[in-house]
Amino acid sequence: MITLQRRQLVGHDILLARHGNHISSMRVDRGNGTVVALLDDGSVDTAPNMIAPDLNMPHTVRSVMREDWKLLSIMTGAAAAWAALMVGAAVVIASSTGNTAALDMMYAYPGY
Repeated sequence: MITLQRRQLVGHDILLARHGNHISSMRVDRGNGTVVALLDDGSVDTAPNMIAPDLNMPHTVRSVMREDWKLLSIMTGAAAAWAALMVGAAVVIASSTGNTAALDMMYAYPGY
């Protein structure tokens, strides 16, 4: 069962506890699952962004979109292509049968 809750990211908290006001900037390295902090003296420190890397956290909308964006975009494109194919087929069938009333009705229907 998918529960859409916010993940508990702890990298920022760990770095703030270690260095406090000596942090110039922080960024999230999603590929490695860490948070990288640039300190005032020019050094860099990292901290893991999850409590345990093998911990099964609940999925969020953002995590599902980040992992499955290719599949979702392919499915959206396929649905749009299928809809265009069906509309085109309906227009071709209506125009080939010579039924002008059906053709006029299809063109006059608001498409919102």
